[in-house]
Amino acid sequence: METIINSGTTTLYSLPQLSYGYNELEPHISEEQLRIHHDKHHQAYVNGANAILQKLEKARKENADLDIKSTLKELSFNIGGHLLHSLFWGNLAPANRAGGAPSGNLNDVIENEFGSFERFKKEFTQAAVSVEGSGWTALTFCRETNRPMIMQIEKHNVNVYPMFRILMVLDVFEHAYYIDYKNDRAKFVDAFWNIVNWDEVSKRF
Repeated sequence: METIINSGTTTLYSLPQLSYGYNELEPHISEEQLRIHHDKHHQAYVNGANAILQKLEKARKENADLDIKSTLKELSFNIGGHLLHSLFWGNLAPANRAGGAPSGNLNDVIENEFGSFERFKKEFTQAAVSVEGSGWTALTFCRETNRPMIMQIEKHNVNVYPMFRILMVLDVFEHAYYIDYKNDRAKFVDAFWNIVNWDEVSKRF
């Protein structure tokens, strides 16, 4: 996953390319929705993070004062948005090679933790639908307990379990679905299960 470029003395983030065509997730995500989400919204987080990095570099060279608290908060929001979106694109695939349930070790740990895949799917769906405001739902893995866990992330950077490996994410910002589903987040979450790339999620596991 390409995430950085070099610009002068500063290493910057860059927008990753999708591994599928803009129309290949239809009818679950339309070409128009995917283009705007990837090319406009994700790009905005990349631009935002890079602008702050350059602002910090300039202030350090000039020994100028900054509002560090607000600057770092904005930086974490934009970096979080970039990295979570990059994960999101990777755990999607066209419906003819996605959806269903995982297999192998990932399926075993999900069934051991949740009792069944259907129970996991129910809990993940409920977590996605109930994220307050804008944010994400993620399947994560705790190495200390060897347990998969569901994580709600508000915005891009609130309620994160530090150091938990993220296996799968679902974007529930309205920009992820408003063209296709208007304000019906639940319908979008239901459609998501048809395009989960379990092969990629298993690789992350």
